[in-house]
Amino acid sequence: EIQLAESGGGLVQTGGSLTLSCQASGFSFDDYAIGWYRRVPGQEREGLACFSGSDGSTYYADSARGRFTLSSDNVKKMVYLQMNNLKPEDTAVYVCAATYQGNTELKSIVMYPHEYDYWGQGTQVTVSS
Repeated sequence: EIQLAESGGGLVQTGGSLTLSCQASGFSFDDYAIGWYRRVPGQEREGLACFSGSDGSTYYADSARGRFTLSSDNVKKMVYLQMNNLKPEDTAVYVCAATYQGNTELKSIVMYPHEYDYWGQGTQVTVSS
């Protein structure tokens, strides 16, 4: 059974940093794309970043590029999202997700996060002004 469990969310001041962690289990990273999206009540899911387990390439959404860094430890099956210079508009539930990649481009997966096949419960990040 594929499972994803996020941790590391919390309350941070504007300009601060947080690192989110995702423990994956039940699958090998080799054939999957794993990434993060966030959700805010009343809004569409927003894809942030995704990496390919097969070749290690990474794609970032414009909102994440330059401030967020996705990394992974394939042996431990951990995925991380380092977030810097946080802003109040980054307040959201952050979700770790995975999908069988096949020939799908990472850009497409980030742009359409509803197409992820597996996701965790999410972790709340609140940025105070």
